[in-house]
Amino acid sequence: MEIRRINDFNNHKISEQEIVERILSGEKELYEILLRRNNQKLFRVIRSYIKDAAEVEDIMQNTYLKAFEKLYQFKQSSSYSTWLIRIGINESLARLKEKNKIIDLYQKSAEIKQNTVLEVPDKTQMNPEKRIIRNEAKQLLEDAIDSLNTKYRTVYMLREIEEMSINEISECLGVTKANVKVRLHRAKNMLKEKLYELTANKEDVFGFGFSKCDRITDNVMDAVLQA
Repeated sequence: MEIRRINDFNNHKISEQEIVERILSGEKELYEILLRRNNQKLFRVIRSYIKDAAEVEDIMQNTYLKAFEKLYQFKQSSSYSTWLIRIGINESLARLKEKNKIIDLYQKSAEIKQNTVLEVPDKTQMNPEKRIIRNEAKQLLEDAIDSLNTKYRTVYMLREIEEMSINEISECLGVTKANVKVRLHRAKNMLKEKLYELTANKEDVFGFGFSKCDRITDNVMDAVLQA
């Protein structure tokens, strides 16, 4: 794809409608634009159902291929991302059925070993200590989100992580807007409780250990031995 087109999709200068129309007219290479615009969002949606990294990527690929094959069916009444997400959700549920791990959206989802984490871009340069703290905090939040029932986890991911509107989420999941709001409220409450449980050990708060302890100890001992 030429440089001008890459800049176009980065700056969102080409509308979805124009991209779709041009793809259907034969410019298949423009499909890359739709992929790059939706990769992060689709990943997070599928990740709310599937925790294995390899499977998530496989489902993403299948979703994009199926969306391309059915692109002529896309109606401009909704956004492409909403239409794509519905396909991704269906692919995720189909994969769970194949593995005999059907998730009932109204029961607690089965625990699956986590092999990936949410992609959160590091926009600032941090020293090693701050980076460790940030990663630990991110992992703590991801563990808490993973503990949620699928129906709550999905709504939370779409609203709080991807910042989709209540209307868009309602359309993607096929539930009422009121239902979306209820699930989001419950998800937030459950996350607060889970995070409290994970940080309940007050002895660890402002603990003076690990790198801090080693650094101070080494500095003091160097001074003592050189005296």
